[in-house]
Amino acid sequence: MKHLGFFLLMPLIFFACVPKKKLKELEAKYASLEKLNKDYVTDLASTKTALNACNNDKARLESEVKELKEMNAKLIRQVTEMSTLSSEQAKNLQVSLEQMKEKDLQIKTLNEAINKRDSMTIALVTQLKRAVGTDNQDIEVNVDKAVVMISISEKLLFKTGSYDIRTDNPQTLRQIEAIAAVLKDRPTFDVLIEGHTDNVPYKRKGDIYDNLDLSVKRATSLARLLYQRMGVNPARLIPAGRGEFLPLVANDTDENRAKNRRIRVVVMPKIEEFYGMIEKGMKGGK
Repeated sequence: MKHLGFFLLMPLIFFACVPKKKLKELEAKYASLEKLNKDYVTDLASTKTALNACNNDKARLESEVKELKEMNAKLIRQVTEMSTLSSEQAKNLQVSLEQMKEKDLQIKTLNEAINKRDSMTIALVTQLKRAVGTDNQDIEVNVDKAVVMISISEKLLFKTGSYDIRTDNPQTLRQIEAIAAVLKDRPTFDVLIEGHTDNVPYKRKGDIYDNLDLSVKRATSLARLLYQRMGVNPARLIPAGRGEFLPLVANDTDENRAKNRRIRVVVMPKIEEFYGMIEKGMKGGK
């Protein structure tokens, strides 16, 4: 019993010996790791959802292919059973068979292009979250309809009512540089930069007329910073203003109005590249 009591007291003795500062550091590190784990679990759930959607598309396409193959087999049986065929009938039959083969190839190529696009999107989201930090309160990264959305709070970029980016703030520059590095690493993606405001009427001041004008100028300021100081190709940048007309939440509290004042960066594959993947696959199949 004495030995048992000694072993029960051992954890108490150990923790009593650990300095409070060290214990707090370990607890903070544990909390950070726990949050990071939750973020990764969330990312995994999003990835699984995207994967399930792709699998559903794949199943549908495979069903169509199966139907086409059955039709092809039926036509072949009919040809075998026929004793004679006119040259015109034989020609039409051959055209039908070629068309079915072509559609089979198109379905396969489209499926491969969709899978490639989704894989690139998931990889881009992961890269951006690592660049800006998963616990960043001013920058949020998510996926919506196969495009990547980066939402940046007003307070990180601008002073109230201004469209001049706070380049004197080291944190602002670090975060924008991190985003720019990822954008430069993905040169085949277009970048739409949207300015958003709340619905508080803007009193005309200087060269700014209203909220819509302010949102456009803010988007342009960020685009200019990205290509002049960060080296992003300006041909990829599309600055635009949404004003107060696309809020995230109702403008009924100060907190909600702050959420609506933001810059949204939409990173999306170029349409011509997506169709280029399909065309390349078609040529390769032929």
